[in-house]
Amino acid sequence: MKSNNKNIKIDGIDKKILKFLMNDARTPILEIARNIGISGAAIHQRLRKLESSGLMTGSKFIVNPKILGYTTMAYIGIFLDKAMSNPSTVKELEKIPEVLECHYTTGNWSILIKVLCKDNEHLMQVLNKKIQQIEGVSRTETFISLNQQIDRQISI
Repeated sequence: MKSNNKNIKIDGIDKKILKFLMNDARTPILEIARNIGISGAAIHQRLRKLESSGLMTGSKFIVNPKILGYTTMAYIGIFLDKAMSNPSTVKELEKIPEVLECHYTTGNWSILIKVLCKDNEHLMQVLNKKIQQIEGVSRTETFISLNQQIDRQISI
């Protein structure tokens, strides 16, 4: 259950807890408690408060896509015939498993997507046979990521 409070107040202890969990979500609560100097029960109580505020939205395991053979990351700007096509285009993009992110944008494109493919040939298939076949897509502009240099969350 999310709160309507958009600007939750967090103190130094909350920040320390968050830093531990953002570094490794599997850090045991008792280890965090020992490092901070408060009880495990107090950590649990603070975590419940942070979760109910909507600040924390869960934890997840990260799959390394390269181990599965996905080595080509690309960003694709999508030009649409009309802005009214946005919702139906997004519904179609959701059906394409290679599409990891989808953003409405300002500027030349209507939509910017992030895709992950096995190689350039796979990317070309996704572009030609899936994305460019969506009704309302007039053209695309593709940027291949050569290597990701920064991957982080917002600083606490």
